Amino acid sequence: MASLFKNHFYVGLVLFFSFECFSQNINSFFKAPNGKYLISSDLHIHTVFSDGSVWPDIRVDEAEKELLDLIAITDHLEYQPHVKDIPNPDRNRSFEIARSHRKKDSDLKIINGAEITKSMSPGHINAVFIKDANRILHKDSLSGILEANKQGAFVFWNHPNWVSQRNDGIAKLDPYHVYLIKNKLLHGIEVVNENTFSEEAFQLALENNLTVLGTSDIHGLTEWSYNISLGGHRPITFVIAESKSNQDIHKALLNTKTFIWFNNLLIGSKNNLIPVIYSNLIITSNGYKPNTILAEFTIKNNSSAKMKLEYLGEYNLHENSKMIEIDPYSAKRIVVKTEEFRKRVILPFRVLNALVGPKENAVISYKVSI
Repeated sequence: MASLFKNHFYVGLVLFFSFECFSQNINSFFKAPNGKYLISSDLHIHTVFSDGSVWPDIRVDEAEKELLDLIAITDHLEYQPHVKDIPNPDRNRSFEIARSHRKKDSDLKIINGAEITKSMSPGHINAVFIKDANRILHKDSLSGILEANKQGAFVFWNHPNWVSQRNDGIAKLDPYHVYLIKNKLLHGIEVVNENTFSEEAFQLALENNLTVLGTSDIHGLTEWSYNISLGGHRPITFVIAESKSNQDIHKALLNTKTFIWFNNLLIGSKNNLIPVIYSNLIITSNGYKPNTILAEFTIKNNSSAKMKLEYLGEYNLHENSKMIEIDPYSAKRIVVKTEEFRKRVILPFRVLNALVGPKENAVISYKVSI
C-alpha cells in the first residue's frame, strides 16, 4: 500500500509540475526577433458544423487555455455529416458562435475560414480571413478558390500527404496546383497536419515560395490528441508580423513569414527560422576559470522548446560531449579548452531540432568576447 501511495504521489507531482511549468511558459513560447511579433496560430480546426465533435465555443476555450493568439474556424463547406441533427444553411454560423463566445478580456483573435472539400486534384483547400463562407460554396473547386481570393483570403493546401488522397503519403504538385500557384491563387501549404510532417511538402514550399503551415486539423479535443495538461502542445504556426493587427498578420502570411513548432521540432526557411533561434539562444561568457585556460560560457534558452545542439567548434569541450540539450527556459554551462588565452572565440552549433530544409538542420554561430 505504501508503495502504491508513493507511486501515485510521484505521478501527481509530475503532473502538477509539468502543468505548472507549461501554463507559466506557454504564453511566451518564443522570443520574437527585434521589431517583430510572433503570433501563435492554428488555422485549421473543425466543429460539429462539419465533421468535428465539439460545439464552436469549445474551440475558443481550448485556444484561450492554451494561450494561442489566433485561430481560424475552418469547417468543411461541402462535407456536412451532421446535417440531419444540425442543419447548416449558413456556413458562417460556426465562426459567429465562436466569435460571440470569446471573453471580453481575451486577447485571442478568431477569424472566419472554410475548407473547400474536393477530391484530388486539388484536394482540400483552406481559405482564411474570408468575408462570407456561403459565397465560396461552389460545385467546382476553382470557382470557390477564385471567390476566396476575391474576398482577399489567404489560401492554402491542406494535408497534401494525406494517404486517403495520396496512398504513397508523398506530397506532389499536380497540374492543377501548378496553375493555382502560377496565378497566385494558392499561397501556402501544410507541412505539418495533425501528427504528420511531410518533407516533400516542405520542399514544395521552399521551391514555390509557399507559406509553411503546421495545423492541428482538430476534430476531437486537443487534450485528447496532444496531452496539453502534461505539457504537450498542438502543431502551431508562428506568424512573424510587424504588429498584432489582423492586417499585418494577414500580410505576413501572404509574404511567407512563418515557422512551425511541431512536437519538439522547429520548421521554417532559413530567413525566418534562424533569426528566431538567435533571439532565443543567448550565449554569454563567464571568463576563464581560475588558474586554467578553460573558458566558461552559459547558453540560455528563452523558449518553450527543448533545444538540441551539436557543437561544431574547433576547440574541444572540457565537461560536455558535443551533444548539448537545454531545457525550456533554462541555461546550460559549457567549458571550452581554448589552448591559450583568447579575447574572443567563435562557437558554432548545429540545431538538431530545427529544420531549414527537408534534411537540413539550422546552423548558428556566435562570436563571444571572453
